[in-house]
Amino acid sequence: MRARGRPFVAAVALAAAAPLVLSGCGGVGGLESAGPTRTAVGPVRLWPDLPPASEPPLDYGETDTQTVPGIKAPDNDVHRVDAVAVVRAEANAHPDTYSGADGMYEETARQIGRCATEPTKCPVMRPYYRDLTGNGRDELIVGIRMPDQQVGLRVYLAENDTLTRIMSTIDQVISVELAGRDVIVRAASAGIPGYEYRTAWSWDEQQRAMLPARDEIVRVKPPVPSPSPTPAPRFVEPTAPPSPSPRPSPPADELSGEPR
Repeated sequence: MRARGRPFVAAVALAAAAPLVLSGCGGVGGLESAGPTRTAVGPVRLWPDLPPASEPPLDYGETDTQTVPGIKAPDNDVHRVDAVAVVRAEANAHPDTYSGADGMYEETARQIGRCATEPTKCPVMRPYYRDLTGNGRDELIVGIRMPDQQVGLRVYLAENDTLTRIMSTIDQVISVELAGRDVIVRAASAGIPGYEYRTAWSWDEQQRAMLPARDEIVRVKPPVPSPSPTPAPRFVEPTAPPSPSPRPSPPADELSGEPR
């Protein structure tokens, strides 16, 4: 025990002497002591006697992937796939599903079916492309407008000349961002004013799916009202001053000077 304790004592002595040594370099640009270092506090486990969970944690992504029926991706190139046709194929494959990964409002499904004849009312938004899996090829990112300001977000992977959906979520989306190989979704927090949800979806090689790797609720500042614009000055054309009213003429007897 002594042999192991000596280096520790020497280290403490060196640490105690360090401020004295550093303070000796008092010249301009020299090192200065930052003061004593605070003691690190490790995590404390509460209720260590709790029994282990009887069931393993839910394995996210296990049921979120699905091959899109009837859609081919030649040469595994998602750029050659029609995004509207992909969403329409999924809607036709699950016509009575209104929740879950395949969920879609009946109104939205009808609008998708009319995208070819009414393109201005098509709820499928402009697709985006990004390598999210690290395989060197782009994946297809599709957004679908839905009622109540909700947006369906889906990501598709091309492999073996077929298309597989590897992500699907529906929320009141504020914005969607791409950061590296992550899809970051900002969504409104229902019932909690002043906060929003931010979820980073990342590719999981084991599950072969995009999973919500980081999920947080963030307080946001209320928007600062913009100052009302200063009205532009108005230029009014000058008007001529009013002409003086004519004075009444004196009586005739006053003009003649004769007494009345």
